[in-house]
Amino acid sequence: MEKMDILGLVATTFTTSSFIPQVWTTWRTKDVSGISLPTYIIITIGLFLWLLYGIFKGDMPLIVANAVMVLLTAAITVMKLRYGKEAK
Repeated sequence: MEKMDILGLVATTFTTSSFIPQVWTTWRTKDVSGISLPTYIIITIGLFLWLLYGIFKGDMPLIVANAVMVLLTAAITVMKLRYGKEAK
């Protein structure tokens, strides 16, 4: 593994882990009132496209970062849809 790949994976660890508290808090409290559904739909689609880009390029840091981020942002999106309906 090249030094740049290691740097990319370290950066991935920080950026992807930043969404874990949001996922955890939303799952635990089921409070989605402060979450923008359009924002999370757009970011999830964008991250999915970056994931495809990373796969086509064979770029491991891009693949790992975007695969994890797609899962995390998709989880928040699903919770917004599910818990948002319960509040109505």
